[in-house]
Amino acid sequence: MVKINTPSENVSLLFLFYSFLKIGATSFGGFMALISVVQKKLSGKNRLITDDVILDGISLASVLPGPVAFNVIIYIGYTLRGIKGALVSMLGILLPSFIFMIVLSMVYVEYGQLPVLTNFFKGVLPSVVAIIVAVAFNMAKKQIKDVKQIWICLASIVALFLIKSILSTFIIITAGGLVGYFLYRKSVKREDVVTNKQTPNRKQLIVFLGLVLALGLILVFMPLIVSGSLRQDIIVQRELMLTFSGISVTLFGGGYVIIPAMQEIIVTGLQWLTEREFADSIAMGQLTPGPIFISATFIGFKVGGLLGAITSTLSIFVPPMMVMILVSEFFDKIKESKPIKAAFKGLRPAVIGMILSAAFTMGKSMSISWFTVVIFLAVLVASARFKIDVIYLIPISGILGILFFNFL
Repeated sequence: MVKINTPSENVSLLFLFYSFLKIGATSFGGFMALISVVQKKLSGKNRLITDDVILDGISLASVLPGPVAFNVIIYIGYTLRGIKGALVSMLGILLPSFIFMIVLSMVYVEYGQLPVLTNFFKGVLPSVVAIIVAVAFNMAKKQIKDVKQIWICLASIVALFLIKSILSTFIIITAGGLVGYFLYRKSVKREDVVTNKQTPNRKQLIVFLGLVLALGLILVFMPLIVSGSLRQDIIVQRELMLTFSGISVTLFGGGYVIIPAMQEIIVTGLQWLTEREFADSIAMGQLTPGPIFISATFIGFKVGGLLGAITSTLSIFVPPMMVMILVSEFFDKIKESKPIKAAFKGLRPAVIGMILSAAFTMGKSMSISWFTVVIFLAVLVASARFKIDVIYLIPISGILGILFFNFL
């Protein structure tokens, strides 16, 4: 019998919330950057989870709708503490970026430009790329055991650059799983596994899903029983809820994939924003920590004020969270079967390849200078060799970016 050494019984909800709150406040750069910070904090430093849990979460999230990094956070929270852990993790990871975005939205409405934050991000970007590289190589050392997995990892990197499709991650994950199954199906063994995941209270899960559905239905039908300005306000919130919840559960591949579709809906169809405003909302989503989907907060603020920002944020994150929780419950029951274990021997190196590809893609967007090279190398050494916390590395890099590009 094999026991996974994950001390989840010692993880309080308060500690889980605080951990993701810190991660959410410092994880600039989007999907793989956020995942890299999670790995450094929860797997590398605190050892609350194994790299297997993170890679399994990425594999599962990559074939489900909604923001990939956010779905991985939900998977980790649910694995550690069930439905309560998922909710606490969601609140912790979203609260900093939501507050950042609200402040930026107010400043943007007042002044229309944010040059200081742009320079902050110029310092953050090489730092984030270095952290992603360090995490990817650390995972590769633990997960890639033979030559076949090395080839799967390399093939994943090449495929991600060759496949020009919104389904590229889905295709790579599926192909990695199939290759793993056919290569390893005869060599893996089924083992009895004892995890420390707390058995979720099914009643709590049903109550949560029922409550979310009931609130949604109330918002849909409330305009029928009220009138005047209140009715118009509710209609605005209803439209925001239906629009963003529809986007979140029908689009796959993460934040950057949904940008064209969101632009078509928000700008061309509903005409809530101009082309410039939409582009600025995406830029602000990149400048704030956390998932790039947080751009929905700005759109909701522009359309429906503070309440609209809350509605849009919840609408784009809660539906995929519900899907992730339901699929995670099913997945947990089958992941130790021989076919699934064989598939994951191909999936995990494929995911590591995707992480390395993300570092390269983000690196291409940097303007290469002695400053970016120095920041990249310094953070790479500090993270990989000296294990310095990313909570210090990323903000310091951003501050140096402001100082360098503003005053030097």
